[in-house]
Order: sequence, then C-alpha cells, then structure tokens
Amino acid sequence: MSGHSKWATTKHKKAAIDAKRSKLFARLIKNIEVAARLGGGDPDGNPTLYDAIQKARKNSVPIDNIERAVKRGSGAEAGGADYQTIMYEGYGPNGVAVLVECLTDNRNRAASEVRVALTRNGGSMADPGSVSYLFARKGVVMVPAVSGLSEDDLLMAVLDAGAEEVSDLGGTFEILSEATDVVAVRTALQAAGMDYDSAEATFVPSMSVPVDAEAAAKVIRLVEALEDSDDVQAVYTNIDLSDEVLAQIDL
Repeated sequence: MSGHSKWATTKHKKAAIDAKRSKLFARLIKNIEVAARLGGGDPDGNPTLYDAIQKARKNSVPIDNIERAVKRGSGAEAGGADYQTIMYEGYGPNGVAVLVECLTDNRNRAASEVRVALTRNGGSMADPGSVSYLFARKGVVMVPAVSGLSEDDLLMAVLDAGAEEVSDLGGTFEILSEATDVVAVRTALQAAGMDYDSAEATFVPSMSVPVDAEAAAKVIRLVEALEDSDDVQAVYTNIDLSDEVLAQIDL
C-alpha cells in the first residue's frame, strides 16, 4: 500500500504541475497574440513581440504554438480574439495590496471571477486608484546567474542603457529600469553577450507590507485562486516575505 500511496501522491503533484504549466502556456501565447496584433508580426521590428516570444521559448512553449499565435495576432491566420487589458484593484488578508492584470475578451466574466476569488480568500475589491498608487510601472529583466557573473558585471553592461538597480535573488539577477528602458537594457545585455530569461514591463511595489507565516499562506492562496482564472495574466502584491517566514510556509 505504501508504494501505491506514494504513486498516488506523485500523480496528484504532477497533475497540479501540469495544470499550472498549461495555464502558463496559455498566458504566454495570449501575450504573443496581443503583441503581434498591436505591433505587427515581425519580432525584429516589434520589441514587445520579441520579448514575449523569448519568454515563451524559455518556458518551453512549443515553437508551433508560438508561430500560430503570431499569425493569429498579425491577421495572417484566422481565429484571434479581441483581447482587452483590464486592471482590477483589491485588498488581501492583512491589508496587503493586490493588483490583478487581466487580458480578456469578456469584461463581465473577468470581473466576476476576480471578485469571487478575492472574496472567497479573505480579500475584497477596491475602488480604482486606491491600490495602484502603491505600485510603479517598471522594466524588469531577469538574468540567470552563471558562474563568474556578478552584480557589478551586469551593472557595467546595462548602466548606460537606463538600468537603475541590479539585485541578486539567488540563482537569478533582477535588473530594474524605467518601463520605457526595458528594451534598451535587454539590448545592452545581448550586445555584451549575456543571456536573459525575460524582459518586460511590470508592476513593482513602492512600499511593502511585512506578514507572518499565517498571513503569508493566506495571501499565497489568494494569488493562486486569482491565477486559476484564464482571464488573469498577472497578480501583483506588496507582500514582504522574510527568509524566516518563507522557511515556515510550504510553497
């Protein structure tokens, strides 16, 4: 029985991982489609599309799926949806601020799913502007930490391109810039022969809320519930997780 139980547990975990990967693939494909619609299907002339494709490839999205998304978005192939970007604001447990970025072809469905996920997980919707002021739109480039690469090396490569800060996150470096400089920073890395995992404009909290392990677990459950919606592209919070709290919770 112990062998069977172990197999059952492994299958359950694998199913959860596969489900998350499927959701991730769908989000990445949607980003490619929208980028191609807004800026054309040529990655060399559309930096947003270039970076969307790069991120998809880094996450092992099949090339065929990527190419079809580009064709749908650019109009070369039928079947593309008319997606809109909508931001919803809310509060999570312990007053943690939550920004929910949706890419949807049905505003009513997106709003309903976000509201349900928030209210069922100790959160609530907030009025527009009541939470977003706590976040700044920034360019974020993630660089894999390879042997011999230091923060100083990276900073030297990207400082003139507009980089503001380089942080060692343990296994990965994070480069922050103004959102308008993210392509210049990524291009500077490429010119220096350095690889990167992703380059995108995202939301970074200007102030964070420290939480204990119990509150952290509640916020993580809330984020996961929001991310279960196919309309949700990204969830941003201003939660501050210390190493001690991270050690206490089961991610």
